[in-house]
Amino acid sequence: MFKGMGQMGDMAKMMKSAQELQQKMEQLQEEMHEIMVTGESGAGLVKATASAKGDLKGLDIDPSIFNGDDKEVVEDLILAAIKDAQSKASDRAAEEMQKIQEELGLPAGMKLPF
Repeated sequence: MFKGMGQMGDMAKMMKSAQELQQKMEQLQEEMHEIMVTGESGAGLVKATASAKGDLKGLDIDPSIFNGDDKEVVEDLILAAIKDAQSKASDRAAEEMQKIQEELGLPAGMKLPF
């Protein structure tokens, strides 16, 4: 007689999980602006700092790389450091998402809007 109650209970549980997920995603979106990662190139001669959202926040260049005709080398090192920081930002964002999925008992690797 009350067979349908199990399904309604499951639906309510799913809705609660969806609300928790949405809240955690909103919180994570805010935190991603505060989480910083540093990419580097040239064995640390050039360092780029970015938020976990991938926004470039800082650039640190060792003055020793500024000698004369090495303009292209310097530019390549800067680009490499920025790309490394962006890659680390992407990896960090994925790590944070994985933590949320594990907390909520969602399947690993589940693709969520981000």
